[in-house]
Amino acid sequence: MMLKVVLTGHSQGLGAALAEALLARGVPVLALSRSRNAALAARHVGLAEVSLDLADSGALARWLAGGELARFVEGAGSAWLINNAGTLTPQALAGAQGAAALARAVALNVAAPLMLTDAFVGATAQLANRRVLHVGSGAGRQPYPGWSVYCAGKAALDMHARALAAEGHAGLRVACVAPGVVDTAMQAQIRAASPEAFPPRERFVELKNSGALWTAGQAAARLLAYLESGGFGQAPLADVRTLQEG
Repeated sequence: MMLKVVLTGHSQGLGAALAEALLARGVPVLALSRSRNAALAARHVGLAEVSLDLADSGALARWLAGGELARFVEGAGSAWLINNAGTLTPQALAGAQGAAALARAVALNVAAPLMLTDAFVGATAQLANRRVLHVGSGAGRQPYPGWSVYCAGKAALDMHARALAAEGHAGLRVACVAPGVVDTAMQAQIRAASPEAFPPRERFVELKNSGALWTAGQAAARLLAYLESGGFGQAPLADVRTLQEG
């Protein structure tokens, strides 16, 4: 029974590690990102890339209307959607965030995953095994000063997963999963922030200095293990660190 996966944000970090792990298993991946991943494409024939700015809701809507996602999942025995792409910007206190940066963040962190999920659920209606994973964050469940936009976006994904699960679609499992603190470019961006823009900065500096961060590969392995498990979606909210401990 062939599995096919739609993945966003595969050009670097956690998304690249997720794509690498899936492709290494021979799973076809339709990957959407503003930038292509040439190294990944050179190693794996199962990668289909779409260069698309997911923060441009109009461009995403036009791409979805073209039917490429629906064509990709045709013939699959099961299908997954992994909404991974996201941005921390604007990383600033309210009053210094800027309308354009704020609107772009909401489009990428909230509108894009909801639009893709809607299209995916419609395109996979005949499948008995389909799964949606929102890559969430502890920031969606705990407030951080300087991250009000990011926190709000991740909280929106939490609620979307809960509401989608409550709809009871046949064969569909959904969860918003916090992946732990991962050593990616996003973490470097956090540590580079000024204490004025992001007061909790020192906590993340200490996590890096103490070796407490997971690699992207470790986080990807944990997320995929949960995604393919029988327990996925039994609760619409999860944290990989708790799952690993339990």
